[in-house]
Amino acid sequence: MDRKDVWKWLMLAVLTAGSLWLVLPTDKINYGIDLQGGTSFVVDIDPADIEADVRNRLGETASEDAIRDALARDLSDAQERALTVLANRVNELGTREPIIYPERGTQRIVIQLPGADDEQRREAEDIIRRVAFLSFHLVHRDNDRLSRDLMNERIPLPGYRIIEYEQQPYYELDPNAAAELRGIDPRFRFPDGKAPLNYMFLLEKRFLRTIQREVYHPICVRQIHEFTGDLLTNARDELSEFMQPYVSLSFNNAGARLFYEITRDYGPRGPRNRDSEVGYQMAVALDYLVHSAPVIRGPIPHGNAMIEGQFTAEEARTLAMVLRTGALPAPVRIVERRSVDPTLGRDSIDKGVRSIVVAGIAVLLFMLIYYRLSGLVADLALVLNLILLPLGMILVGGFLGVFLGSRTGANPFALPVLTLPGIAGILLTIGMAVDANVLIFERFREEFKLGKRFPTAIAAGYDRAFVTILDANLTTLLTGVILFVFGSGPIRGFAITLCAGILASMFTALVFTRMLFRLIGSLAKLQTLKMFCLVRETAIDFMSKRKLAAFVSIAVIVATWGLMIGRGVRNPADVFGIDFVSGSSVTLAFDADNRPDVDDLRAALDGAGIPGAQIQYQRELDETAEFLVVNTAFVAEEEDRKHAGDILAEAFPEAQFSVRQQNDIAPQVGATLKAQALKAIILALAGIVLYISFRFRFGFAIGAIAALLHDVLVAVGLYTLLGGRISLPVVAALLTIVGYSVNDTIVVFDRIREDLHLIRNKSFTEICNLSLNQTLGRTVLTSLTTLLATGSLLVLGGGAI
Repeated sequence: MDRKDVWKWLMLAVLTAGSLWLVLPTDKINYGIDLQGGTSFVVDIDPADIEADVRNRLGETASEDAIRDALARDLSDAQERALTVLANRVNELGTREPIIYPERGTQRIVIQLPGADDEQRREAEDIIRRVAFLSFHLVHRDNDRLSRDLMNERIPLPGYRIIEYEQQPYYELDPNAAAELRGIDPRFRFPDGKAPLNYMFLLEKRFLRTIQREVYHPICVRQIHEFTGDLLTNARDELSEFMQPYVSLSFNNAGARLFYEITRDYGPRGPRNRDSEVGYQMAVALDYLVHSAPVIRGPIPHGNAMIEGQFTAEEARTLAMVLRTGALPAPVRIVERRSVDPTLGRDSIDKGVRSIVVAGIAVLLFMLIYYRLSGLVADLALVLNLILLPLGMILVGGFLGVFLGSRTGANPFALPVLTLPGIAGILLTIGMAVDANVLIFERFREEFKLGKRFPTAIAAGYDRAFVTILDANLTTLLTGVILFVFGSGPIRGFAITLCAGILASMFTALVFTRMLFRLIGSLAKLQTLKMFCLVRETAIDFMSKRKLAAFVSIAVIVATWGLMIGRGVRNPADVFGIDFVSGSSVTLAFDADNRPDVDDLRAALDGAGIPGAQIQYQRELDETAEFLVVNTAFVAEEEDRKHAGDILAEAFPEAQFSVRQQNDIAPQVGATLKAQALKAIILALAGIVLYISFRFRFGFAIGAIAALLHDVLVAVGLYTLLGGRISLPVVAALLTIVGYSVNDTIVVFDRIREDLHLIRNKSFTEICNLSLNQTLGRTVLTSLTTLLATGSLLVLGGGAI
């Protein structure tokens, strides 16, 4: 064995052991709410601040009707903005795949976190409540005297108590005070008339290290802030040279310019501070609590600032995360806390796992029977691919999160949450990974036909297949990276799985199998490799059928999409699931001794014409009573909206279902997520055009986009024609089709490019025909292996998957 191969085998052993360590024991894996349940919060937006802003904006002369209309618009906008901010915060907590959606007609938002323990729940509650309004205020020049005189009065503040330390009074949070007292707006804690005109007293947070206590001291600042956190582009937790945590801030262009002007004007001898060698203090306040008030020492030109204070590392991390994700438009309060059972029943989970095992075995057997010894090598590569996938997902997620996404407080090098559709997506990635092996083996076949010996044929096969595999996978990888950078939520989760699967399959196909063939060749002294041949040499005139094929495709797309659009106009719920359309949430009380299984409930609703329902058993965290929550998309008729409770009561009389509460809910995928996803897909298509234009020709790029759109449009049209509804799992499936389509198209294009260089006496149309026939066997085989995987999911997976 070659010495280089010894090192490669050792490296492979280390990578394999590392990947297995990541998932063994299996309690290291984070499961989604569909598999293990979690925690549900219902938060309510406090309308008081928004109403005050509306009245102030419209003035005293505005009528109550005008105020009511403006308030309704602002509350609706506030709910949408709060939804985005809360989603960003929850994602940065490290809680992947959360479910977040608003309730219609209220200011409430439902947040569901998979598998949250007590510590994560407390952290989530703290993050959810924070308004995170960042403001910068100039401090009064005579602040020391003003704050000292104020403290000498010993003015009591609600929620605080006064303590003495070294003959200096301070305020400290009163642990016995009610939470609502501590929640009073800091701008209104001190009595009127204590601060000079146009100034106000706030509290500045301090830490007395010698007695290890957090205290507060008055600070006199301008009522009008100089600028706010709206101008931030990023916030990061850092360590100073003395290892003290702080938060660094970066502003956009407008913020950088404003920050420079303020630090210039109010610095030593600045235009607004000409008589002093000492600059003003600039107070940095979060929700009007001052964290630091540094002295301006001179102009700061590059739009970078810092919040210093007596932070712990955890406090600095949390503060940076909250600032980075934006400020809530108004305070929120948590009105409900519930534990949530898995949304999939045990039967669905068992069927899903069983179908995945069967599909994997079917692919392995097919490769073994068809390619014999080479198939055994491919099977070993597929198993290794599956083993290395967790390591690939961590590396891809960490790399993309650190270098391409914003820096988050969550650990970027952690396994993503695993859901049942995610497991199916991983299996499909494995099924697609066969593609690279088939390409290589078909090249082997061609080299052996030319009479080459085993070592030469193996080397030539890998060399000739390498460019094709590289182009096909780099194009798909580019798509995944763009989807991650510009997408969010489930789009990012899909991108990580896609990229990790590609990298793992390229490694196993191009490195591991080559090492294995070299080892087999040195031990067995083989001269050739025997393989079964399903598709022999063909000479089908594909190009002569292009007009007929185009007509059939266009007819299918127009007919199916016409029907889909017609149904969607009449009732969007006929086409879209609860993820994308409004619906109803019904809470049902029931007899806990006769609790029906989730799968039985879903089957009853499906049979009554309400498919795609989201079903959860829930209980209050501080109570033992259980209840059932059923979310369904609105059906066409208004009177049918309360249908779900009646159906279940009739189908399961022993459960004694009764309606406890009913709310209308907005789509679980908000406008912001839709816009981000659309932007990501458009940029991914543009990236494909640029890459293929660079590697091939611009005309090839247009052909690839046409093929991609064709595959997606046909799939969506036929799926909805057969009664399917578009939901988030279906979107993930369509994204998989995008990756699969690009990969398949590039393989054909690569053979056309190769034949154009080798053959000079044929027209372009003839070369296209030749290339299509040369790759026909590979196309059929990879389609068969993928159909084996998806067919098992379809037949054995059950309705949920």
